[in-house]
Amino acid sequence: MTTAKDPARRTLPVYAATLLATLALPMAAGAASLDEIKERGYITIATEDNYAPFEIMKDGEPTGFTHDVVAEFKDYADFEVRQEILPWSGLLAAVRAGQYDMAITGSIISTERLRVFDFSVPTASAQHYYIKRAGDDSITSVADLDGLTVGVQAGSVLLSRLPELEAMLEETGGSLGEVVEYTSYPEIYEDLSNGRLDYTVNSIISAKSVIAERGDTFEMGQPVSGPGFHAYPVPKGNEGLLDYISEFVLELRDSGRLAELQEKWFGEAFPDLPRVPITSVEQYNELTSVE
Repeated sequence: MTTAKDPARRTLPVYAATLLATLALPMAAGAASLDEIKERGYITIATEDNYAPFEIMKDGEPTGFTHDVVAEFKDYADFEVRQEILPWSGLLAAVRAGQYDMAITGSIISTERLRVFDFSVPTASAQHYYIKRAGDDSITSVADLDGLTVGVQAGSVLLSRLPELEAMLEETGGSLGEVVEYTSYPEIYEDLSNGRLDYTVNSIISAKSVIAERGDTFEMGQPVSGPGFHAYPVPKGNEGLLDYISEFVLELRDSGRLAELQEKWFGEAFPDLPRVPITSVEQYNELTSVE
């Protein structure tokens, strides 16, 4: 048995099981097509409550990148936008079950999620980087991760893409070391700081966020995956709504407003993101392959 202080230790696990379990609810009839949304006069969207810098609750009020995007979407849409803020743990399952028409969150595209969702034009990069203890000169490149112990959140997209790091290490004659799964990243960072882990991996925005807060404790290293993307999930088959939200994202990009929001909340803009929705595993694999 494992606990928060005794995380699961294993080599490469079966990644998809946890993610698919959270999405296993049957498709319900609640989610509406774009024509139905326009006819009834409103769309229902789910947003997350605590995923900085995407979603932040401050003094009981939402703020962050997603909050600003939703405000822009309310101005753009020719119907009412009804928003509900949910914990992440049940958000995608609720959208999958038809309780909401779509989600506007910091969700990251993955092959598992593409089996039940299509994703809009991406809004930010989610490429993965390694994070080490500040001042640890034994790690200066990906090759130095050979055989070291890495901590990753169980059931996460970060975990599902560790085979890419494994392949990078094999190219330099190394190998992926012990993989330790945790329930949350605060636990991972605690064990990294106290030396129970050698390094962790996280997406670029989350990695830069923790470095900004704890730069005296952690340092960000090199990429350990191909490209990755944050984008908005829409239930499979709702092509009209997928195109509508993607056209909204493209308008934000072409006007320069998306870059402004990226700079404001992420500290940098991402001008080279795909300009098309991502709807299949094959398309995703082509876009995220390591060059």
